[in-house]
Amino acid sequence: MLDNLITEFDRGLRTLFAPAHSARPHPDHAVAEAELSQAEKQHALGLMRVNHCGEVCAQALYQGQALTARDPAAREALRHAAFEEVEHLAWTEQRIRELGGRPSLFNPLWYTGSLAIGVAAGVLGDKWNLGFLEETEHQVGAHLDSHLSELPAQDARSRAIVTQMRDDELKHAEMANELGAARLPAPLRGMMKLSAKLMTSASYCA
Repeated sequence: MLDNLITEFDRGLRTLFAPAHSARPHPDHAVAEAELSQAEKQHALGLMRVNHCGEVCAQALYQGQALTARDPAAREALRHAAFEEVEHLAWTEQRIRELGGRPSLFNPLWYTGSLAIGVAAGVLGDKWNLGFLEETEHQVGAHLDSHLSELPAQDARSRAIVTQMRDDELKHAEMANELGAARLPAPLRGMMKLSAKLMTSASYCA
């Protein structure tokens, strides 16, 4: 248990303070940079900062869930999802830098809160743990769809990243469903949406 805690603590530090790396090519690696006005660049930057923050939260959430998952298959599903979220971190982090910005100052706060939620979800049992994963990914997928409609039409680099992220998130939701995820109660789903809205508003600007 102590070894696991040390490993997870190290993972948290790397998530927050070390550059992320991607095993897959970045989705925008072959896409030319577009000409963006200053306003368009700032809006794209804000959206990509929000997406990066969401991936930080996902790392913490799945880390907490994997720590408390009982079923090996559920634990492996959570770790697989977390691995792909690291790639998302790398993609969004690089894009933020390209747009002239930096990640959200609130990332440590969101990470801590998401880790606590993940641990709590796992304690409830594997079907609820997987249900939380499924609902999270559905909400993130809808969130990314909204960003695709908001990003400047000519910003093909950001759009390529967000599109691949959305596709990955929906696959994670399908995986959770196939493993027996329970449907979360409507009030809890509403609370998750409200929490995501607060995080989005704060991270867009800072």
